[in-house]
Parts: sequence; C-alpha cells; structure tokens
Amino acid sequence: MVLVMIMLVMVVVLVVVVIVVVFIVVVVMMVLMMIVVIVMVMVVFMMVMAVVVVVVVIVIVVALVVLMVVMADNDDGDNGGSGAVVVVVMVLMRVMAVVVMVVVMVVVVVVVVVIAAVVVVLECCSVQVRER
Repeated sequence: MVLVMIMLVMVVVLVVVVIVVVFIVVVVMMVLMMIVVIVMVMVVFMMVMAVVVVVVVIVIVVALVVLMVVMADNDDGDNGGSGAVVVVVMVLMRVMAVVVMVVVMVVVVVVVVVIAAVVVVLECCSVQVRER
C-alpha cells in the first residue's frame, strides 16, 4: 500500500513537472515569436521607409532637373531664370531637410517603442519564471 502511494505521488509530481516545463517552454516560445514578429514588422517598416525616402528623393531630383530645364535660359537673350533656379533649389533643400528630420524622428520613435516592447516582454517572462 505504501509503495502504491509513493508511486502515485511520484507520477503526480512527474506530471506536474512536465506540465510546468511545457508551460514555461510554451511561454518562452510565445515570447520569442512575439520578438521575432516585432523584429519582422520593424524590418518591413524600415524597408517601406527606405522605399518612401528613395521615391521622395527621386521625385525631388526629377523636379529639380525639370525646373533647371524650364528655368534655364529661355532664349530671350537675358540669361533669365538662373535666380529662380537658386530660389527653387533653396526651397527644395529646406523641404529635403524637413523630410529627413521627420524620417529620422519616426525611425527613432519606432526603435524606442520596439526596445520598450522587448524589455517589457522579457520582464514579464523573468517575473513569471521567478514566480515559479
């Protein structure tokens, strides 16, 4: 009878240990998956941002070239348009500076948010593990 009881206790303990281990593994896997998903979203976001920046730069360059062609000497003999080109270039430089600043701000914010999310997830995990 005592042997049977000991066997039962052993089985119960084994089952509990297995369940706890499986639970911890599942939690860790979920956390890892979350981190992977966050990283994937980050990468996709960065790629999209890069594409947007490239498109914006290309559009601005094309606009500059068109403006250069349009504003350049218009064959009326007075070499007109060069001042306008300088003004347009200055304006476009300012626009570009603003665009670059906005992009940098967005990237910084996203990086900070992702780091914060990873830290929070890791904290939750460590707390759960400690509670066990």
